[in-house]
Amino acid sequence: MSSSKKLVELFYDVVSPYSWLAFEVLCRYRNVWNIDLKLRPAFLGGIMQGSGNKPPAMVPNKGMYMTTDLTRLAQYFSVPLVQPADPFEAMFKKGSLAAMRFVMAVAEKEKDGDVKVEKVSRELWRRIWSVDQDITQPASLSEAGLKAGLSSSEIEELLAMAKSQPIKDKLKSVTQEALDRGAFGFPMTVCHVNGKAEMFFGSDRFELMAHCIGEKWVGPQPYKPTAKM
Repeated sequence: MSSSKKLVELFYDVVSPYSWLAFEVLCRYRNVWNIDLKLRPAFLGGIMQGSGNKPPAMVPNKGMYMTTDLTRLAQYFSVPLVQPADPFEAMFKKGSLAAMRFVMAVAEKEKDGDVKVEKVSRELWRRIWSVDQDITQPASLSEAGLKAGLSSSEIEELLAMAKSQPIKDKLKSVTQEALDRGAFGFPMTVCHVNGKAEMFFGSDRFELMAHCIGEKWVGPQPYKPTAKM
């Protein structure tokens, strides 16, 4: 097997709970699989509009299933995911445009790896999908930034950057790139294998992904010893 790392890109939006699951799993597998994980913040609203897709919650039975599904998945993946009191308001009325512009500003400023992007994204997911807090107001974004270990002056600069045209354009272009790759929702993971880009949708395709990149899937917590028989 070639020792060069395979590039794996994760396109995500912090408004998507399924993206949080995929994000945590891929972060755990970053040093288990021979991969170079690249985090690609994008805007789910633009994906839904651009692909003509409708959110699952728009279909009442799907919405009810999603509630049960997320509770089971949170336990299985060991991610502290708790539904907000009003998921519809959090996801569709408030949305994540400001939050994803902020994450994009972090990504653009960070030149070496995705350490800060990872921490800031995790804190934003935690706010909306664990403790039911706002992710639309500058004060909320600041709080998430501080918890992620950024300094107040860094946050101030990032909030200003997030409102700038270059950052708005960059978020649009990454979202468009995801659409061009065939995205119709998030999470979308793209594995680059032998010069070919393989696209996987959702947080339930890890076994197939592992097969595709020539690795092994050993469950959602690769460092945890498997239960004794």
